[in-house]
Amino acid sequence: MKHHGLDQLQTLARIGQDYPQLMPRDKRLQRWVELLEGDPSRVLSTLQETEYQPATVRAAIRCNNSAISVALSDPLLRAAGLENDTYGEAKRFFELSDRQLHRIVCSCHFGAIVSAAKVGRYIRAKHIDRGQGIWGRLRGIFA
Repeated sequence: MKHHGLDQLQTLARIGQDYPQLMPRDKRLQRWVELLEGDPSRVLSTLQETEYQPATVRAAIRCNNSAISVALSDPLLRAAGLENDTYGEAKRFFELSDRQLHRIVCSCHFGAIVSAAKVGRYIRAKHIDRGQGIWGRLRGIFA
């Protein structure tokens, strides 16, 4: 049996684009931030009072033009497995806890509306650049 990498297989066989592509969590979060920062002045809606909802209700919460719907609009994230723009799907897909996702999408942190840039900065600071520490973040700003 001969083993091939995914890039080699794509040249040998036609792989359907609807097949979920493997994308690590950090790359999924990075892509989400890139989408948000790509249109920084876009005004997004936030989800209302997610922390007060029972888990089953909270999982189904969604609203038009949310930070989650920005992610859903991206073909790469959909190909990676993002199925819809509900709170529960974002929690599963981005591998976030309720507390982490609540701080990204809930109105109690940003108000009824928020700029895409602000949400992107928050995700970057708390979930992408966090491992670098203060010196790594400062180096990233000035480099």
